[in-house]
Amino acid sequence: MYKIIGADQQEYGPVSAEQLRQWIAEGRVNSQTRARLEDGEWKPLQTFPEFLPTLTAFSTPPVFPTGPASGMAEKTNGLAIAGLVFGILGVLPCLCCRPILSTLGLIFSSIALAQTSNHPMQAGRGMAIAGIVLSVLGLIGFLILMLFGMTGGGMRTFHFRF
Repeated sequence: MYKIIGADQQEYGPVSAEQLRQWIAEGRVNSQTRARLEDGEWKPLQTFPEFLPTLTAFSTPPVFPTGPASGMAEKTNGLAIAGLVFGILGVLPCLCCRPILSTLGLIFSSIALAQTSNHPMQAGRGMAIAGIVLSVLGLIGFLILMLFGMTGGGMRTFHFRF
């Protein structure tokens, strides 16, 4: 007679080998279910040779998890990358088209942020946030320079008239 540890971590049994085969067919246990014969040690059901034909006949293909915990690389959102690049270019002081680049960075990063929020398995959320921050800083910097440029130019004109 066998005993098993269920998915709820509860011990079930004793049950016969035939009952375990039926549970395998029903999908109630699988090859990773821990089991023991009589008072033996707990081990995966796949290590019992008497259950291998049944496990093979009723096994489902393994599901491989994705994400940071699995070690598999996630696909990075392309718009997040583009938004970050435009955001970086938008804060550089030597470029004359800062507002255009910052605006593009803000648009691409905002779309990427929405996409990564809707698809949690897609990477790039941090890049999208960084792109938004840099783009906003680029636009604010441009507006400040425009205000100081206009104020400074106006003051010089005023000063020279009097």
